[in-house]
Amino acid sequence: MLSISILVATIVVAVILLLPRIANATLWRATTTPLASIIGSGFLILGPILSEHYGGYAPLVMAALCLCAYLFGGAIRYNIAAIKAASGEDRRPGLEVHLETAASWTLSFAYVISVAYYLNLFGEFAVSLTPFDQKFYAECVTSAVFVVILGVGLTKGFKALERMEQISVGIKLAIIAGLLVGLGVYFYDHVQAGELVHATPTVDGWWGAITLGFGLIVTVQGFETSRYLKEEYDARTRIRSMHLAQWLSTGIYMAYIVFMAYVFEPSEIEMTETAIIDMMAVVAPILPGLLVAAALSAQFSAAVADTSGSGGLVAELTRNRIKPQPAYALLCGIGLLLTWTVDLFEIISYASRAFAAYYAVQSLIAAATAWHADKRGHKLLAAGFLLLAILGAVIVIFGRPVE
Repeated sequence: MLSISILVATIVVAVILLLPRIANATLWRATTTPLASIIGSGFLILGPILSEHYGGYAPLVMAALCLCAYLFGGAIRYNIAAIKAASGEDRRPGLEVHLETAASWTLSFAYVISVAYYLNLFGEFAVSLTPFDQKFYAECVTSAVFVVILGVGLTKGFKALERMEQISVGIKLAIIAGLLVGLGVYFYDHVQAGELVHATPTVDGWWGAITLGFGLIVTVQGFETSRYLKEEYDARTRIRSMHLAQWLSTGIYMAYIVFMAYVFEPSEIEMTETAIIDMMAVVAPILPGLLVAAALSAQFSAAVADTSGSGGLVAELTRNRIKPQPAYALLCGIGLLLTWTVDLFEIISYASRAFAAYYAVQSLIAAATAWHADKRGHKLLAAGFLLLAILGAVIVIFGRPVE
């Protein structure tokens, strides 16, 4: 019966998202890109990691991650507004322009690692329900997809695949709705039976808890994509879309973690890349298949988007002296190297630190802009942005992988 309810919820949400009034709404279309990126970055792995390591305090850690992301998002939103006020990036003060260039190079590098993360997760989920559920076969699948993406990028380009992003967003959000219905019912059953769990954290001390959290920043990453949609949307729409994407993703993440953290003992969680599948099989038999479908769709489209974004940034930053194609080849080469030499949890940590570096530079830009702004209260705002930049640097230095 629960499987039927999950399927109905999934179909209903999918139909709602396909309604022309919603699908064609400008704000919603602008929101889907950052929302898909945020949810795609962490939904499949965050639940098991936080529940296993932080126990009953997992929701607090989730809230802290979302708050941290929202504050970094505030710096980027401030920069979007500042660019609009200056009537373009080239009309801003020299320091801010140079920092923006540094931020773009940092983001391009972060994309390289994030693509490795997405496709390694793709490989793990692709083999998870098959007789070939072993790391070697997952790495073979990941490598094959890297070759496919490189081939498409070097020949036809990614235009033909861009429509997949919109489709995958709808699929992913609909399946997440079904998952939350299933988890919500499972949680309610435990409440009724008086069987809620408040597990003791297994992470090693308060500093271990903090540095592990630093290594998970990539799981709430993705909101910055609103910053780079200026060809399609004006500044006000991009700022509103980032706000909306972060609030929606926070609501989804918090419900997900609350429902999960208090119904599973840490001893029941086998800390693997696809632990969510085994956990959800206990909730309802339909969920593992739905999650694999969501994972394959979401991770492939996210990898395509970030590969395209990285190549585009390199071409833009070098004024087309370096075309996107060599950047695609370098990205895939580094991705293949990471796939065969580093495990997924280490890649997650590297990606978190790379994006933290980008957020630190964006926060520095916001601090410099606010400091020079002739407006009341902006000196205090500049100090706040400077503290964010320091936080980003601390994450880069001390973020660590799941063990």
